[in-house]
Amino acid sequence: MSVHVSNEIIKSEWTDYNNHLNMAYYVLIFDVAWEVILKKFNMGEHSAKTSGMSTMVVETRTTYDSEVKEGDEVEILLTFFDHDKKRIHFKLEMIEKKTKKLSSTIEMLSLFVDLNKRKVSEFDEERINLMENFIKENQGKFKKDNLQILNKLKK
Repeated sequence: MSVHVSNEIIKSEWTDYNNHLNMAYYVLIFDVAWEVILKKFNMGEHSAKTSGMSTMVVETRTTYDSEVKEGDEVEILLTFFDHDKKRIHFKLEMIEKKTKKLSSTIEMLSLFVDLNKRKVSEFDEERINLMENFIKENQGKFKKDNLQILNKLKK
C-alpha cells in the first residue's frame, strides 16, 4: 500500500552512456515528487518565498533496484511519512509502470528551517495539523519495514 504522488516519463537527456536513467535523475524525479507533497503541508516553494519557512534535507538513502530507460513511465509513491516538532521522515518508491517493477527508493530526513535566520525551527500548529491529518487519512497505506534512517522522531 502507498500514496500515489506523481508519474514521470523518462526523457532522453536524463539517460547516460549505459542507455538508462542516470543516477542523478532518479534523485531529481524524487525531489520533484516531494515538492508535490510539501505543497500539501504549506512548506513548498511558495512558503519559502512568502514566509521564509522551508525544509532542507539532512540525510538520504537511495536504492537503485531495476533500470529504467528513455520513454519508460514511472510512478512515484509515498510509502512512509512521519514527523516530530522539527523533522520529517519519509520514503518514496519509483515503480516502472509497464512491468510494475520497483526501480528505485529514496528515504529522507528533512529539517524545518527559518530561511531568514538559517536555523532549524519547530513546525507551527497549522503545519502540524496538516501533517497529522494526512497521516490519519493514510496510516494504513504506510509501511515501516525496510526503513534505513533510524526513526528517532519524538512528537
